[in-house]
Amino acid sequence: MADHVIEHVHYRVPAERAAEFEEACQRLSTEPECVEYELTRGDDEYILRIVWKSAANPLPEPLNAEARHFRATGIAGRGAAIPTLYEWLGGTEALEKLFDAFYTRVRDDDVLEPVFRGMDPRHPKHVAAWLAEVFGGPARYSADHGGHRHMVGRHLGRAITEEQRQRWIALLLDTADQVGLPDDPEFRAAFVGYLEWGTRMARILSQPGMDAPREEPMPKWDWPLPPWQPE
Repeated sequence: MADHVIEHVHYRVPAERAAEFEEACQRLSTEPECVEYELTRGDDEYILRIVWKSAANPLPEPLNAEARHFRATGIAGRGAAIPTLYEWLGGTEALEKLFDAFYTRVRDDDVLEPVFRGMDPRHPKHVAAWLAEVFGGPARYSADHGGHRHMVGRHLGRAITEEQRQRWIALLLDTADQVGLPDDPEFRAAFVGYLEWGTRMARILSQPGMDAPREEPMPKWDWPLPPWQPE
């Protein structure tokens, strides 16, 4: 994102041309150099924000107008009006409850028990700390356990199978229901999305011949859609 160009364009559009103008803005979704765009509207004016891969991208007709280009500073975030996934699910206490219950069930699971045989008794709390940080909570996993590289190292050479990966997700989701983790569609979409991504990465990295990657930042996971909250 740091190398992309952010374009802001101000338009005054007569009411009779508003529909035509908005339709033209929708066509930005077909521009191969367009990363993302957003159109906001006032009484008789619009602000169009576009993120381009590079600066040399003229606006399509009939959107041509004087534009101003900016580059990202790296200062970005989200206000507290939308809670983090970590806050929404109930914080560290809820995650520790989830993984304590989950790994108790793992010990009796024919598919997963061989993977976790001899598991450190502190493992459930370590996984809870990992997911807390990934979901926007305190960075305790990075501070106490070595961050992303350490987590990857825990999977090297384990040769996780697709059956084991799928079983891990199914059992965890069943346990999430059992312990009362939020079941609203927006949270579960984010939760399942992370589990699919994380377990697929774990399976890939656990195969023979894989080496530990260079130091990388912790993954961060967010809402696919903001949570619905009644007013």
